[in-house]
Amino acid sequence: MPKMKTNRGAAKRFKKTASGNFKRGFAFKSHILTKMSTKRKRNLRGTDVISAADKKAVKRLLPYS
Repeated sequence: MPKMKTNRGAAKRFKKTASGNFKRGFAFKSHILTKMSTKRKRNLRGTDVISAADKKAVKRLLPYS
């Protein structure tokens, strides 16, 4: 059986943590940032863990992570 292909878009967006969860960045921080408050932009810099409902779908896109 051939190797499965990793979805390259998902590989750039998600990283697996040591506990088996997936980290993700926040949306809405690429452009039109002048109307956004400094506090909001600062809070969008960090990462978050994906929801339990999305975990199965992301795992399917990243078979070797």
